[in-house]
Amino acid sequence: MEVVNRLLNYKDLNIVQNTDWFNFSLDSVLLANFALQNKSYKNIMDFCTGNAPVPLILSRKVNCNITGVEIQKEVYDLARKTLEINNLTDRIKILNMDVKDLPKVYETDTFDLITCNPPFFRVNENSKLNESVIKTNARHETLINLEDIFSVSKKILKNNGTISLVHRPDRLIDIILCMKKYNIEPKRLQLVYPRYGSECNMILIEGAKNGNPSLKILPPLYVHDKDGNYLEEIKNMFQ
Repeated sequence: MEVVNRLLNYKDLNIVQNTDWFNFSLDSVLLANFALQNKSYKNIMDFCTGNAPVPLILSRKVNCNITGVEIQKEVYDLARKTLEINNLTDRIKILNMDVKDLPKVYETDTFDLITCNPPFFRVNENSKLNESVIKTNARHETLINLEDIFSVSKKILKNNGTISLVHRPDRLIDIILCMKKYNIEPKRLQLVYPRYGSECNMILIEGAKNGNPSLKILPPLYVHDKDGNYLEEIKNMFQ
């Protein structure tokens, strides 16, 4: 069923979702806030944009060209509707295409920043795939994987441009190795914890195209207090 929901604690942003598929989560909020380091961006690209939560949040924080890419037509349609109800069709462009085809459309050294909330899970003989193809493609690396993400990023990022991902901690080594393979140098890493005393369940990582080796480990990010409420640092992200 298609519904319109408020984008978490953003009072003036709404998002169109289909409850039969998947709902966006806090991942998108954390990614958008982590990725932005300054206000001087000219062109930002969001891979695996889904129904466009990351472009929506970015549009609140920077004034530049923002493009999202979504390969699944049904999900792309949700993203278009999301832009329409937020009156953002003039500020955000959504492409219905495969990320792997972007170098055919964009010249080398086009984007200052790429963001990506990709499918988290590898596909192998033990994979438990969902009956819904849309859900499977959103969660598993059936249509795109880390190699695709970083090989394309190497081509369309400007020199010293950055890519930021949100991912699972068990894929950290895969991500770093793949970054290095494509001359994207890991620059910042932040571990995210549901609450104090819990295990890390998410990572935020940034790499720079042809950057100098110098990885900075940021302070840990805790999401909830003992009562399940957002901690102050998370609340401030919705400003």
